[in-house]
Amino acid sequence: MIENGFEPDFDRGAIDQVAAIESSGGAVTLDGAEDLRNLLWSSIDNRTSRDLDQVEYAERLENGAIRILVGIADVDSVVKKDSPIDRHAEANTVTVYTESEIFPMLPEELSTGRTSLNEGQDRLAVVVELIVDQNGDVPGNKVFRAMVRNQAKLSYEDVGNWIDENAAPPEKFAAVAGLREQIELQLEAAHRLHKFRMEKGALEFESIES
Repeated sequence: MIENGFEPDFDRGAIDQVAAIESSGGAVTLDGAEDLRNLLWSSIDNRTSRDLDQVEYAERLENGAIRILVGIADVDSVVKKDSPIDRHAEANTVTVYTESEIFPMLPEELSTGRTSLNEGQDRLAVVVELIVDQNGDVPGNKVFRAMVRNQAKLSYEDVGNWIDENAAPPEKFAAVAGLREQIELQLEAAHRLHKFRMEKGALEFESIES
């Protein structure tokens, strides 16, 4: 890690900052953000993932376009710029995965707790709004802060097997009303985007990842 210019450990300032954040507690407040907790947000990640950094929502518009909202965990609401944790994240820029150990970009107390978009928890997020036209074009986007609530934690394995292998649908579909239709609409938007990319000459690469 050190030879390649990374910081393997959090310094004392970052550790003290985590402790201060943890001790502050308190409920998450809107702080000027839009309240979108009523939408059927869901996340798709690995089965064992505890650091959920993205949720999605889709709705069909009257003109046939699909509105996509992608919510990204608003870490900045907890970790301020130029603070010790921020400087560590700036130095590494990513979580580094090695064969023997994982070196997280953010302390796990935050990435799996206070800033993780955990199921059933109110969280602040940075939301990107995309309108996917019927031909797959995305004419523009909008970015804003919002309060969200992840209604269903799904896994790549279950959703992927259902889509690609004709396996049984994820159990969450039966437990959460409207979830199956929500994921099917997201899949339709994905097909539109893929078709548009191929028509514009995009290349696709397949490679082996360790």
